[in-house]
Amino acid sequence: MPFFRKYGNPPINITLIHGGPGAAGGMAPVAIELSEKSGILEPFQAELSIEGQIQELFLVLDKEGAPPVILIGHSWGAWLALIFASRFPNIIKKLILIGSGPFDDRFAKDIMITRYQRLEDKEKSELQLLLATLKYLGNDDRDNTFKKAAGFIRKADLYSPIDLSDDHVECRYDIFQSIWKEAEELRRTGKLLRTAGKVKCPVVAIHGDYDPHPAEGVSIPLSNILTDFKFILVEKCGHEPWNEKYARGGFYRILAEELWWEG
Repeated sequence: MPFFRKYGNPPINITLIHGGPGAAGGMAPVAIELSEKSGILEPFQAELSIEGQIQELFLVLDKEGAPPVILIGHSWGAWLALIFASRFPNIIKKLILIGSGPFDDRFAKDIMITRYQRLEDKEKSELQLLLATLKYLGNDDRDNTFKKAAGFIRKADLYSPIDLSDDHVECRYDIFQSIWKEAEELRRTGKLLRTAGKVKCPVVAIHGDYDPHPAEGVSIPLSNILTDFKFILVEKCGHEPWNEKYARGGFYRILAEELWWEG
C-alpha cells in the first residue's frame, strides 16, 4: 500500500497531491490548515512512472477516500490530478490546480531563466554546480544535493515567503528524473493537453502572479478545452500561495469558497 497521511476527521473527501515530482510532503501545511473543517488525505507518490503514480493514487483513494473526492494538486501534482481525473471521472467531484506548470511548451522556455534572474550571483553559481553534479552522485548524495538545489529554486519561486524551511518535504531525485522526463514528453507532443481536455468535472486553477510558471500557460490552454473552468490570479504571490506573506489569507479564502461555499 502506498504511503499516505490522514488529517482531520472522516469522511475524507479532499485529497492533496504534492508537486516535484519527487517532493513528497510538500502539501502538509495546506493539509493541516484544511483539516480543521474536513478529513484530508495526503498521499506520497513514490512510483517512477506516471502510470505507476496513477495506480498508487487510485489504491489510496479506493481504500481511504470517500468518493466523489476533490483533488487539489500543486505544481506537478496539478498535472497528475488532471490525468487521474480523465481516467477515473466517476470518483472525482472537482479539481483545484495550484501553481500548475504550463500546458504548452511555448510558455515554458523562460521558467529557469526567470529563476536565475531572481537569485544573487553566488546563489546562481551554487545552483548551477549542484545541478551539474547530480548525475555523478550516489543515491543518498543525489537526494541531498537535489534538495539543496530545490531550496534555491524555491527561493526564486516565492514572492515574500513566510517560511523557507523544508523539513516536511522528502526529496527523491530518481522520481523527479524519471517522471519529469515522461511529463515533458507529454507536454511536447500535446498529449498532456489532449488528456486534460477529457476532464468533465469543474476545474479551478489558482496561480500566483509572481510564479515563474507563466499564468498564461495555464489559463489560455485550459480555457480553450475545458467547459467548466475558472482561473484565479493571486497578486503578490509566488509558487506556494499558502507560504506567502501577502497572499496566504486570500488564498485560503479562495479555497474555502471552492471547497465549502459551493452551496
